[in-house]
This record gives sequence, C-alpha cells and structure tokens, in this order.
Amino acid sequence: MSTRSQLRTYGLWLAGCAAIVLLYVGYTSPIAVPEAYRGTAADPSLFYSADQLRESATLNAIRNGLFFFSWPWQWAIYLFLLTGGWSRAWKARIDKSKLPAFLRLPFYVMLVYAASTLLYLPLKIAGYSVSRSYGISTQTAGGWLEDRGIDFMIGYVTVAFVYAAARWVMSRGGRWWLRLWLLSVPFTLFMMYVQPVVIDPLYDKFAELSDPALEAAILDLAGKADIPADRVYEVHMSGKTNAINAYVSGIGGSLRIVLWDTAIAKLDRPEIMQIMAHEMGHYVKHHLEWSAVGAIGSSFALLWIGGRIYNVVVRTKGKAWGIHRATDMNALPLILLLLSALNFAALPISNAVSRQAEAAADRYALDLLGTADGAVTMHQKLAVAALSDVNPPLLVKWLRSTHPSDMARIAQAERYAAAHGEEQDD
Repeated sequence: MSTRSQLRTYGLWLAGCAAIVLLYVGYTSPIAVPEAYRGTAADPSLFYSADQLRESATLNAIRNGLFFFSWPWQWAIYLFLLTGGWSRAWKARIDKSKLPAFLRLPFYVMLVYAASTLLYLPLKIAGYSVSRSYGISTQTAGGWLEDRGIDFMIGYVTVAFVYAAARWVMSRGGRWWLRLWLLSVPFTLFMMYVQPVVIDPLYDKFAELSDPALEAAILDLAGKADIPADRVYEVHMSGKTNAINAYVSGIGGSLRIVLWDTAIAKLDRPEIMQIMAHEMGHYVKHHLEWSAVGAIGSSFALLWIGGRIYNVVVRTKGKAWGIHRATDMNALPLILLLLSALNFAALPISNAVSRQAEAAADRYALDLLGTADGAVTMHQKLAVAALSDVNPPLLVKWLRSTHPSDMARIAQAERYAAAHGEEQDD
C-alpha cells in the first residue's frame, strides 16, 4: 500500500473516531444534576455563574473530546510508523551508516520518539490553546514550549534507557517478561523517589512557604497526623494556571508537602487546612506506598499480557513490518502501540482505585480536623477555578476521573457537617 493510500486510510479511520467522539461529548456536555442534589451546596447553579456554567459545559466537552480522540490518534501514529515502512527504513539506514554501534539504538529511538512527539503535537497545542482561551492556563507560549521541551528530553532518555534494557533482557530468551518485570521494580521505586526532588524542580520553582504562620499551622497538623515533616514547600504555579492544588509526594527522605501559590491566594485558612489534611490522608493511609505496589503490580500484568501479544504479533505481522525477531531494533513502535492500548484498557481499573483512595483521604481530612468547616467551599472553589464538570458522565468517569466528582465530595462534606451539627456556608 502506498503512503498516500495509507494516509487516506488513517484519515478515514480518524474521521470516524472523531465523529463518534463528537456525538458522545455533544450528547453528554450539559452538566447533569440529580434531583437529590438540586438546591444543595453540590448544585453547580449555586456556585457557578450562568456564564461559568455555559463555559464549563463547552470546555469539558472539548476536554473530553480531545481525551477520547487522543488515543486513536496515538495508535494511528505508531501504526503509520510501522506499516508505512518508516521504522524499517530508519533501521536500515542506521545499519548502513558509520555510526558507532553504541550510538545506533539511541539514534533510532530519537527518530521514533521525535516523530511520534511531533505528530502528536497538534493535540497538545489544541489542549493548551483551549485552556488558555478559557482562562485556566496563564502560561505563555514560550513557557509552555519550554515545558514540552523538558517533557521530550525526560521522555526520550527514559524510553531509550528502558528500551535498551528490555532488548538486552529479551535477547536472553525464556521468560523475558518476568525478568524485565523484576528489573522494573527498583526502577519504579527509584523514579518515585527522585520525582519530587529531581524532576519536579525542572518544571516549577519550589520555595519555603511564604506565610510562616500558615506553615506552622500545617506542620502542627502534620504532627497530629504523625507525618515526619519539618517544612512545607510553596510552588509558584500562578504563572502557569489559575487552578488550585496541593499534594504530598515522595518516599522516604524525598517526602514533600507542597502547596500551590494559587491555593494560598484563593483559599481561606479553613479551606487550606482541609486541602492539606486531605493530602496528609494519602500519607497516613499509605497511599503513596500502595501506589508503588499498584505500579509494580500493574507492570507485572502489562508485561505478562503484553509479552504474549507481542510475541504473537511479531510471528504473524512482523515480516510485513520488517520485524524478524522480537529483539529487532525497529520493533519500538509496535511496543509503544501495545503499551498505549493496554494502558487505555486498564484505565477503568486504575481510575476506580484512585477514586477510592481520594474518597478515603477526604474522609480522613474531616476526621483529622474534626470539622467540615471550609470543606464545601474549598471543593466549590476548586471546581470554579478549573471550570470542572462537577458530575461527569459515566464513560468519562470510568476513563478520565481519578477523583470522585466535585458533587460527590461536596455532598460528603455536607453529610459530615450534618452528622456533627455543623452549619455550612454555601
């Protein structure tokens, strides 16, 4: 099949996917408010303005559309590199070149990673442009491109290293997927350790909390939760977004309690304590450790299932794509395709686990503080700042939602307040 025919085929396939996505997001775009929540603090009409409601419906339809379309777009990229002969041609040219042997694999990975990144870039630009136009993103185009450059370098180094290790393990034959999984365990733990102290500072500026009194209050709360922390970090995010966030990350000595400066600017003291108590709940309930266990367990399943599929595809389709052995260098697009498809298939499970953890952290925060003061308004402000869909449709919930809906979280805070005789300000 010629390149032009392939492009036409992929174009028709993507157009069909886009049509299905547009029908779905158009049908589900209005925010649905169950009868039980109407007129309560969880009803978005009470804390969104009429304009914000319209903007939220439109913005989330676009967000969902980009999300659902991004997956077939990504798969089309990898398939095009495979079936279009690009991956095979690059390997052939590299083999004929005078490049030293130790540079051939990194150079090939660079070509594949650069091509896939460039072909995926239109969706990234669309997402940034939409976020910017609705006032969620405050980042300049130059700053956004700088972050994407960091993304590219970290992604490239990671893929090159992992792919080199994988090919070496696979060349030993036998149950290569099991040995590769064992090798992935220390790598996963290492990445979790270095993320907050090495990688995150490449993107954002971290400093001591600018409000000493607030830091003291947060550290007192951390002490009450038996969290060994001696400082709270403030990260400058107002130059990138109007959204609000805080988090606890790292393991062992890399543990960090982090508060965005947008949270400090937009939330009052009770609301900040609620969001910090929630993040501390993740630590106390060992969600960080369970996250590591989950990552290790999911990688086992991914390699076990993916390894079998990979071997079958190489046997049945490999010759047509120039892949004669499982360890052939030009198999990278096939591996990336399988990883992407399997990760997509696992989203309902991983998101469900994440939502349970987030709900548990919400409950812990209320119990730790002994009050729901600030919880309702905190969730309302987080929703408004991001123009989020407070009650996403079921398919979006399954595939996109890592947190319970804002509506559910507000309702939980209201129930806690009612059970403890507290009155809440809507």
